[in-house]
Amino acid sequence: MLIFLRGLMLGFLIAAPVGPIGILCIRRSLTLGRIAGLLTGLGAATADGFYGGVAAFGLTFLSDVLVSQAFWLRVIGGLFLCYLGVKTFLAKPAEEKAIGLEMRGTYLSLYASTVFLTMTNPMTILMFVGVFAGAGLAAPGDYATATFLVTGVFLGSALWWFLLSFGASLFRTKVNAPNLRSLNKISGLILLVFGVIALYSSG
Repeated sequence: MLIFLRGLMLGFLIAAPVGPIGILCIRRSLTLGRIAGLLTGLGAATADGFYGGVAAFGLTFLSDVLVSQAFWLRVIGGLFLCYLGVKTFLAKPAEEKAIGLEMRGTYLSLYASTVFLTMTNPMTILMFVGVFAGAGLAAPGDYATATFLVTGVFLGSALWWFLLSFGASLFRTKVNAPNLRSLNKISGLILLVFGVIALYSSG
């Protein structure tokens, strides 16, 4: 239980800094609703859980392969962020409201897009290795401990995304067309900047 709680805390703290996924979660919560925002965050939590599992279970072969492909993964992730940034910047509020009425068919794509986006940063594995070691949680071969740890990381991350999407959705009724247009412009520019930074750092 103690290992689980420490994993829960680590997952929450690792997810909390607001980056491109946080921007997507907030924007989707405001434009498409709480469930859309939550699924966006759960995609990131899933990828965090996967990378945490690779570190916790000591899967060095898999981590070596992913880290060795870090350049191409960062390029792909950076390009995807640029695409999302431009798409968000050009989004029309009226069309988004229409999409919001028929969201069920796109829930999977919202989840999958953030799984993909988070997975394009394999250096997360090294972060988890360092955090686990620093917290005294590195125990290769101890599968029971690793399972509790990874479960805690995933649920801690999911808790953060639930709180963020729920909090953002509270303001949804106050977002009118002009505000939504401004939100799209600002969010799009921020995502584009994150994408450019990712591409620059891959060089």
